[in-house]
Amino acid sequence: MSGPAVGLWLFEPCGFADILVDVVPWLETFCNPVEATVGGGVDFWVRDGSALGLRDFDPAAVGVFFLSEDEEIPAADEDYSAFSRSPVQGLVVGAGCSGLVNHALLGHLALALARRLDALIDFDGLLGSHPVGGHGTGNQAVLARARALASELPGNLSEISYDTGGGGRWLRHVGDVEFLQAWLQHPDFHLIK
Repeated sequence: MSGPAVGLWLFEPCGFADILVDVVPWLETFCNPVEATVGGGVDFWVRDGSALGLRDFDPAAVGVFFLSEDEEIPAADEDYSAFSRSPVQGLVVGAGCSGLVNHALLGHLALALARRLDALIDFDGLLGSHPVGGHGTGNQAVLARARALASELPGNLSEISYDTGGGGRWLRHVGDVEFLQAWLQHPDFHLIK
C-alpha cells in the first residue's frame, strides 16, 4: 500500500544532484539508512523524529520515505497565474505507506525541506476534501469544504487548476510554509493519498 506524497516547487533552478548534496547529509542525521535509488532519488527511513519536531513515534510503525525529482514541473496544463512567476523545478517527497504517523512525518519532512529549499508545497489535491471516486470537476461541495478549511488557517494557499483529461479541469492546493505549519497543528490534518 502506498502512502501520501507532496510536491515541492522551486522557483530558482538548481540541479537535482546539487539538492541531494545538500539534503542527504541532513537526512543522515535522523534517518537510517538513506539509500540512492535506481531513478536517481533517495529512499530513507526516519529513526529519530526530534530533528523534525516530533518526539513520540515508533520507528517500527513507519515505512520508507522517498525524495525524487518531479520531471513534470513546470507542466504545460497547469495555471500558475496565482504566482508572480512559474515554478522552474519540482521535487516529490512521499511515504511508502499510509497511517497517521506517516502523514505527520511526511508533513514535517515537507515543512523542513520547503524551508531548506525555499519551496512551495504542492498538496496534489484539495485539502479537506475526499471526492468520491477520485477527482471530479464541478463538485461544489468538495470545493466549498476545501475553501472553508483554507480560509481558517494563516499563510498562503492557492488553488491551481490542471487538466484532468477529456477536456475537464480540477484544482489542487499549493501552499507556503506558514500554511503547512498551521495545517500540521489542525485537528483534521491529513495529506492527500
